[in-house]
Amino acid sequence: MTERAEKRTLRRAQAHATARSGILDAARRVAQKSGARELSLRSVAAEAGFAPAALYGYFAGKDELLLALAADDLALLARAMREAATQPQGRGRLGAAASAAVQHLRAMQSLAAAAGSLSQRAGSTDAERLFNGRLIGALRTLADAAGNRLDSRERQSEAVLVAAAVAGLALLARSGRLDALGYSVDEILAQLDRHFTV
Repeated sequence: MTERAEKRTLRRAQAHATARSGILDAARRVAQKSGARELSLRSVAAEAGFAPAALYGYFAGKDELLLALAADDLALLARAMREAATQPQGRGRLGAAASAAVQHLRAMQSLAAAAGSLSQRAGSTDAERLFNGRLIGALRTLADAAGNRLDSRERQSEAVLVAAAVAGLALLARSGRLDALGYSVDEILAQLDRHFTV
């Protein structure tokens, strides 16, 4: 391949990535207005300034778009947890990371909406593999904050258990059920920190 052809290929790839990122930003805005479950390719295309059919050049359909949005959110979640764990304010590292996760999960709708987009054959598409990789990254971040080395199946299942507890806590807090039960997020996170920090 000539140098000119390589540059042209690189420019196309960069333009594709920029357009894809713009579509994801538009999808995030639509999801914030109408809810992620109500997201449609037509509404995202209109928000992004594309013809609806043009989105198929970037995403195979709504499920793939939702998975990409959720994968981006998982990356943001992992980053927020890593940052929080480096500066625990009155909490242990796990408590700080989990607190950041609860805050983000309370506002995110993409993960719940994407759950219905996952096939029964885990990792059967590129979008699912990206989502799974980002999920593993978030689990690894929680495990690191707890001091868990993930060196055995038992330690890995502990990381999944902590993530499930954090996700459930975010759901209870978001729905107001945690307050109705008479608990605060901080109180439960302190328990989580005590039970799972190595």
